Order: sequence, then structure tokens, then C-alpha cells
Amino acid sequence: MTQRRTLLLGAPALLTLAACSTMPATPGADLPPIVFVHGNGDSAALWQTTIWRFESNGWPRERLFAFDQPLPLARDDDTQAQPGRSSTADSMAFLAERVDAVLRETGAAKLVLIGNSRGGNAIRNYIQNGGGAAKVSHAVLGGNPAHGIWNVAGHQEQNEFSARSAFLTQLNAPKGPNGDEVTPGVQWLTLRSDNNDKYAQPDGVWIGRPGTPTGIGFDGPALRGARNGVLPRVDHRETSFSPAAFAATWEFLTGSAPRSTAITAEASIVLDGRLTGLGLVSTDPASGAFSNNLALTGAQLAVYATDPATGARTGAAVWRKTVGTDGRWGPFAADPRQTYEFEITAPGYATTHIYRSPFPRSSRIVNLRPERIAAADRDAKAIVIFTRPRGYFDAQRDTMRLDGQAQLPGVPPRGAGVASARLRLPGDAARSVVGEFNGERIAGQSWPAAQGHVAVLELSY
Repeated sequence: MTQRRTLLLGAPALLTLAACSTMPATPGADLPPIVFVHGNGDSAALWQTTIWRFESNGWPRERLFAFDQPLPLARDDDTQAQPGRSSTADSMAFLAERVDAVLRETGAAKLVLIGNSRGGNAIRNYIQNGGGAAKVSHAVLGGNPAHGIWNVAGHQEQNEFSARSAFLTQLNAPKGPNGDEVTPGVQWLTLRSDNNDKYAQPDGVWIGRPGTPTGIGFDGPALRGARNGVLPRVDHRETSFSPAAFAATWEFLTGSAPRSTAITAEASIVLDGRLTGLGLVSTDPASGAFSNNLALTGAQLAVYATDPATGARTGAAVWRKTVGTDGRWGPFAADPRQTYEFEITAPGYATTHIYRSPFPRSSRIVNLRPERIAAADRDAKAIVIFTRPRGYFDAQRDTMRLDGQAQLPGVPPRGAGVASARLRLPGDAARSVVGEFNGERIAGQSWPAAQGHVAVLELSY
């Protein structure tokens, strides 16, 4: 097995990353563009807080880019076409087109790529096989399953996440005299958890094979030839979206620590994003769905200011829009001190009420998806979903409550691998429901499921 240099990244240890960088760290200096690449089934929205942290430390907003891959889910077999799914070649082609567009827009000669999970596969493939080595100066991979999620004979061997796939075999082939696994000419940083990433586990519990060895270790995301950082106790998504991941990335790029990992509030803000849908496995909505980033043309969005204590509306809608073919629902001039409810109505979906914390800064990636009522929930009087898009719930690590209960429905007592909890209420009378997670508090209202409504309490942090 090749050896991969690993750095344990606590607050003092971050200084060990500084030596490789040549970028200016002064706010307003000629900093390069950054393109953020999301993971499997995800959207650009997950980079919202990371972008806010870059902006708060002086990186120009006009040089920070995050895009939605239209079909973000990987195929079961990378070599076989599959409706609603994308191949590694599709992901590379999409990224190549976006990189060229950003370089044209900014006039930069090179840029930085930062990817989470599957996004790291696209970055590695583009740099190694798509001409990206000439256009990318630095690459940062958070929680990238660089050596697969499993290495099991006979188990989906041509899946993009199998260590035995032709895709990963060629990416990981030794390069140069040191046997590096990364493409030379680009500076590489990988960030991983010490042992809390659901996709870098020796046991197959998170791939539906509990008690069966995966053939993958906790260090699966590390790469020979890269700087490999370890962030203690973070989960799979937090390898990219946590304050610790931001701090490590900033220092790798600039050679100095960020002023702060806190997000600086703006006096006035404008919000925008895309409203996208869920593809169906079959014509029956109850059969299951998969996420996509295709515009939900014709859907309607209404935004309401809410009472932060209860989630109740404080008046009429402050913004309404019918979504066009680009999927965009804004721009909406918002109040950074205000909590909001986003109500989505679209044929074939539940009327979805999304409650959010105040937005301290402007954002163009407040992406929204409506819900469908699953067959298992059709007897519920009201449904409230508590979700954390930028991380997972960890009962051993986190302080959390939903509707007064410390045990979140569906969240296991051990491990960080579940990002949402679904609360089924016995009554359909409207009432306040509160979700709390490590200091963030969101209050929403319940709605009658029999009339086709679902409430979502969506965490930002």
C-alpha cells in the first residue's frame, strides 16, 4: 500500500499547511476564481455557508462560483446508460464547460477547484483526463471517496464508487517516480474525517451490508502526492462545509489563517436561487424518487416573513414568483434579521413549506426542492421534516431536539449518516414545531397532510 502523508488539523495544526501556497491573502488582491463542485445527488446550495465565509474574509464575491450539475446522481454502473443518472464522463464534461465559462468571464488564466464527495471524482477526472491540469492551480477534495466506498468482489464493480471500477483504477494509477496518485502540476489538498465519514468505513453498515468488511479504511479519501488533512469528528459533508474545512482550505490557498470562520452580516441582502424537482423511478409517485437539478418550470413560490419564536406568518406574502425555464425564483430583497417561510406549489408535489434561519448575507444559491408525500406517510395527520443539508445528525456528538424530543426520528444512536428526521404528528391542527441543532433554532408551523402539505425545517449550519 502506498503511504500518504497525513496532517491532523486542529486549530494549532493548521499552520502546517501554509508552505505550499503562493496566492495573495490580502482582501481585494488579485485572487483567482474558485469553482465549487457539489456531490452525489446534491446541488450548488450546499456551498452557501462556505461562500459566505470566503466573502467574509475578503475573497471577491464575483470570483466565487457554484453550479448545479443537471443530473447529479451517479449511475449504478458507470458504463451503462441509466435514466436520470450521470456518468463520470458526463460529470467531467459539465465541469470542463463551467471552468471554461468562468475563465472567459473573469479573464483569469487559472482557477481553483473545490469539491465535496463525488465532486472530487469529477475534479480528479477533469484534471487528469480532460485538460484541466493547464487550467487549475489548486484542487481541494473534501470527503472524496478516492479509493472507493467499497472494494468487494462481485458488488457493483463498475460503479463509480467501487475501488475495482475501471474509473478509479485509472485515476489511482501511479504517476511519476514517487508513485503519486494525483496529477502533477496542480497543488492538492484532501480533507477527511478521522473515523466519522459514513463513506470511509471498514464496516459496510452505510452501504447496506452491516457486519461485512468494505475493504476501505478511514484513510480512503487520502491521496499519495497530496497534502492530506484530518478533521477530527467531522462527518462526510462537514469535510467540505464545516468551519474547520473552510479554515484548512483558506490556509492551503493563501498561506495564512483566515481572520475568522464566522460569517459577517450585511446590512441589506438579495436572495435568489433555483427551484428544482424530483425525478420519479416510475409513473407512480409512491414508488420512489431521485433528486435532480432540473428547473421546475411553472412552479409557484411565495415567501412569508415569520415570527422567529413560533414560525407563524406575520402578514401577507412579501414575494411571489412563477418559475420560468431557468428555474430561478428571485431576486428577492430580504431582511437579514428576518426569518422566512418559502411555500412551493407545483403539480405532482406536496405544497411544501420550508422554514429557514435568517440569511446574514446575499446568496444566489438558495436552491429549493418541493417534497412528495411517501406511501409510508399517507396515514400521518401532519409531517414535519427536520433536515441538515451541510452535514449529518450525530447523536453522540451533537446537541439537538425536535418538537421537544432529544431523540430524532430515524437518527441512529451511533454514527453520522442521516441528514434528516421525519416527524409524523397525530393531529392536523396547525401548531408550532421547533427544531434545534448545536445552537441553531428553527420554528415552523405544521400543516395538514390530508390536504397535501408538508413542512420542512431546514438548517443552514
